[in-house]
Amino acid sequence: MADTTTGRRERKKAQTRQALADAAVRLFAERGFDDVGVREVAEAADVSLSTLFKHFPSKEALVFDLDTDIESALVAAIRDRDPGKPVLHALRDHLMRTRTAARPDDPTFVLVESTPALRDYARRMWLRHEKTLAGALAEATGLPPDDLALTGLARFALEIPSLARASDDPARAIRELFALLEDGWVTTPLMRRTERSGEDA
Repeated sequence: MADTTTGRRERKKAQTRQALADAAVRLFAERGFDDVGVREVAEAADVSLSTLFKHFPSKEALVFDLDTDIESALVAAIRDRDPGKPVLHALRDHLMRTRTAARPDDPTFVLVESTPALRDYARRMWLRHEKTLAGALAEATGLPPDDLALTGLARFALEIPSLARASDDPARAIRELFALLEDGWVTTPLMRRTERSGEDA
């Protein structure tokens, strides 16, 4: 009986959370993020303001309902990679698959891209995964979690999708930037040409 009650309660919470997220995206898309208050979102979802804040700590958070799932997927990409697959390759492939898909018709994507406050929040939220990603890398490599190399690798890897989005071919840009992480600056075509030019001078 307890399990049934707990299951019903969790489903209700999930439904309320989804109703709030859906109402927020709809209202923000219709009228603009800055012109909609959280009280209006709560009323549209037929819940109290206090209930809204139990589920979402801020107005911006209403738009990013999948943050926990995104972090879990980052960890799973490393932990559940195929036997023998290098950690960097698993992370690279995951980011190529999840961070480069064109979503011009996705209302949430359009909303975030057109709202500076949401773009900034999305970036801060994405970079918050650094510590968890470094922990997953430590587990996979056997290095201590506080190793500076792991922290650096996690930070650089999380920055790559943002850099790649400015490219005409984001997937190729991600591959090239991960190759830079894996092989180092001296192996890049530009540096090889520079080194050869120096030798010929």
